Amino acid sequence: MPVFQGPRRAREHGAQKRGARERRAARERGAARTPGAARLPLAARALLGALPGLAAVAALFLCANGVQEAADAQAAPAASADRYAAPRPDIVPRSVWLGGAARAQPAPRYDDRVVAVFVHHTDTPNGYDCDDVPAILRGVYQGQTGARDWDDIGYNFVVDRCGTVYEGRAGGIDRPVTGAHTQGFNHRTTGIAALGTYTAGVPVPDELTDAIAAVAAWKLGESGTDPHGKAVLVSSNGLSRFAAGATATLPAVAGHDDGYATSCPGAALTARLADIRDTAARLQGRA
Repeated sequence: MPVFQGPRRAREHGAQKRGARERRAARERGAARTPGAARLPLAARALLGALPGLAAVAALFLCANGVQEAADAQAAPAASADRYAAPRPDIVPRSVWLGGAARAQPAPRYDDRVVAVFVHHTDTPNGYDCDDVPAILRGVYQGQTGARDWDDIGYNFVVDRCGTVYEGRAGGIDRPVTGAHTQGFNHRTTGIAALGTYTAGVPVPDELTDAIAAVAAWKLGESGTDPHGKAVLVSSNGLSRFAAGATATLPAVAGHDDGYATSCPGAALTARLADIRDTAARLQGRA
């Protein structure tokens, strides 16, 4: 049964309860004013609880500062990408050159970003009129999806000798579409094909290399990748120059033969890769 306390003891009990509530509210206000405390890892909060007075305050400052520095470090790639973003070149969409000739195909596949480009040539005749390129591309598409039984054209982009850029593989010009252009290294890469054959001694038009550089600068700029730099890729196919699962460090602007045993993109175009890297770096605003 309840115990009668009397007026004085009741007043003292009420004061104690009010005091406890005030102390609890003060602690909550203090915690709300402590920067970064709620963002600390559980282990860090446990450590702070075991430290006395000023030591806990100092440790809290260091931990909160570390959390902020870690967040800043994670944001750095985005800042770098913004700094070195290059404009998207004009690109002819595949609907213009392919029209109603598209075959049924599975849904496109995507990667999280593009960190390297592979340069190819299509190994087709060079003496074409640039007005005929849409028809030539339809022939390339039909050869790859017909005789080779691929699900789509393998290259992400095709560039003609007049410097016009065409969308290749379906999935969206602005997205990191997984291509089918370099055995073992189709992930996190873009395949850019020069329309023609550029073996030793064949002139390589500046319009062609400038357009390849523009695509490379734009695609690599989205991930902050330096065209003069290297890309760390993992081979997904033992038919490449590297065993499946092996890590390969390749040029960010590479030739097809850097990842696969082939003569593509031809000796003449391979000799112009350094120029392509230089132009792409300038388009990104790098020194």
